[in-house]
Amino acid sequence: MTRYVIGPDVALQLAQREAQIAEGHVLLAPTLLRSQLLALLYRSVQAGAMTKKEADGHLAYVRGLRLRLLGDRVLQNVAWQLAAELGWPDTLDAEYIALTRLQADAFVTLDGELAAAVKGLVVVASYDELVRQEAGA
Repeated sequence: MTRYVIGPDVALQLAQREAQIAEGHVLLAPTLLRSQLLALLYRSVQAGAMTKKEADGHLAYVRGLRLRLLGDRVLQNVAWQLAAELGWPDTLDAEYIALTRLQADAFVTLDGELAAAVKGLVVVASYDELVRQEAGA
């Protein structure tokens, strides 16, 4: 069983592709994922990139994932320390990295800059490692 922390970018990509998570994988995220995903979808609808109906479908997909959301005091303390060490302006990304350090095997992000910034702090896995590959793909 491999435990992956995913961010809102990965959650949205999973929803857009209606991807199936590979067997034996467990998904984790900080509780703030819900608000970040909602904001991402809202901005997409406002920009005309998708309809409200599509956004609702993506939300329903993510809500249906077996995704454990965490946000305890220890996670917040570690996130604060990481953000301070890395000189980040806030703790948002640091919560994902803290959760990976505390409870997961790897972090999955589509953000190349973030992946590079945390290389050496946590294992960064690819999106493809997370999803079940279709036959013939």
